[in-house]
Amino acid sequence: MVPARYRPDPIDVPLHIAGPEGPWDEVGDRLDDVGRAVVCTTWGQWLAAVLLDPALRPLLGSDWPRYRQTAPAAGRMRFAVSRLVVKHCAAAALDVPVDSLELGYGPGGQPLVRGAGEGLEVSLAHTGELIAVGVSRTGPIGVDAQAADRDVSFEVPPGQLCGVEERAALAALPEGERRARLLGLWTLEEAYAKALGPGLRRRSSAFGFDRDERGRVVLAGAPREGDAAGEWTFTTHLVQERYLVGAAHRRRAVLPAAVREAQVDTGSRSAAVPLEERRPGPVDHLRFLRPGTSGRGEGRRTP
Repeated sequence: MVPARYRPDPIDVPLHIAGPEGPWDEVGDRLDDVGRAVVCTTWGQWLAAVLLDPALRPLLGSDWPRYRQTAPAAGRMRFAVSRLVVKHCAAAALDVPVDSLELGYGPGGQPLVRGAGEGLEVSLAHTGELIAVGVSRTGPIGVDAQAADRDVSFEVPPGQLCGVEERAALAALPEGERRARLLGLWTLEEAYAKALGPGLRRRSSAFGFDRDERGRVVLAGAPREGDAAGEWTFTTHLVQERYLVGAAHRRRAVLPAAVREAQVDTGSRSAAVPLEERRPGPVDHLRFLRPGTSGRGEGRRTP
């Protein structure tokens, strides 16, 4: 059966944030509604914040030496902007001042939110001028961004990227549609790998996607390690008519009250999942807010 065309829920459409002024209330509202949000911007929109804000050094914190040593100048600006966007997104999610957050780095060099960010899941991707950040309070999230005109070959090994049914559906499509759909799956593969994290990624190197009866992307085959602990949601969206942004989010399973109480009694705490920058794929054919606020003001709606 050919699934009906799936219309993504508008709640999953990436939020465009044109600079430090926000609107960050929308990020907080979306987190309240569904526990996750994806923010998109371009580094040029935040450039004035990097060049003119005298508080840049304390905002970058421990990343200041790396910023100063990054060359050329364009790379230095992109690095600073990406860190500012991540910090503003995290501050909006946690409702804390931007300058209270510090970014660290995990074993693979991926950035992560320290201190007040414990339990907050964050993911970073950038390509060309676009920067995409995913934040979640309810489970791991991964985001990836690709140029919409990137060419991805259909000749991928069986059992990777596409499930049997999805591969058959792809083979029946005209070449242009096939390439666009395959790029969407490739973007989700990258996002899914980030959400899994380095450890589970190494043990889940082969996976694919199929579609359910509503046309939504789902994991193909039997659940793998890391899949069963919650419900996965996969979304892709065309941004600025030039970039494809994919997000993979696994909502944590709701534990019985007795289990939650036992975890509290034993002092168990969830650890922040590392934030990662987009790794290269195998196929290649920011009004300024002062850094003492997250941008979420009194006008924010309440549930």
